[in-house]
Amino acid sequence: MKRHLEQGIANPWVIPTVLLSITTIAASGVMVWALINYFDYRNNFETKLEQEKAIIEKDQADRYDKQLTEDRKQPYQKFVGPDDYGRLVFDYPRTWSAHIARDVTDSSQFQAYLNPGVVPPINPSNRYALRLTIETRDYDDVIDNYASLVRKGDLESSSIKADDQTGTRLDGQFSKDIRGSAVIFKIRDKTVTLRTDAETFRNDFDKIVQITFNK
Repeated sequence: MKRHLEQGIANPWVIPTVLLSITTIAASGVMVWALINYFDYRNNFETKLEQEKAIIEKDQADRYDKQLTEDRKQPYQKFVGPDDYGRLVFDYPRTWSAHIARDVTDSSQFQAYLNPGVVPPINPSNRYALRLTIETRDYDDVIDNYASLVRKGDLESSSIKADDQTGTRLDGQFSKDIRGSAVIFKIRDKTVTLRTDAETFRNDFDKIVQITFNK
């Protein structure tokens, strides 16, 4: 009887003990979970910092390279066209090369190509930073060559002025592989076309087309 009574007295301690154990285990689980999240956050935070640092360093390097490229273009060189064709003059980067493919002494058309470094071989499949054509064709006929592309929306046409000479500017898709800009001017009985075959050279092109003419 006494033993049975002792067992009855001991039973009330079982429940608190079990609850305490469960609470301890739960608290330990929460602590482990918190530690895991802390280390995960710390590792991700450090990774994020490294990524942001890499982005900043790349941005600084890109800006430095861009500025260095622009500095190397100075001082600009002068391109002077043939006297018989109006003697147009424009400045171009000294890091570019110029190649005269066809002179007026050989035909009724003057063609020149300019490109950074070395001018690629002259053929229809190559693209150039700048191509210059001076021809005896009528100005309106040259403009009409692009009329269908303007109507389709491939090219955008606008007016441009250089050295008091009004011309036409075209921007957009000239062909499947060429997206760039062109300006067309009438000078005397000739038509002048300057075109860049890539938007990469857009800033240089915008400076170059500030042409002067010996009208």
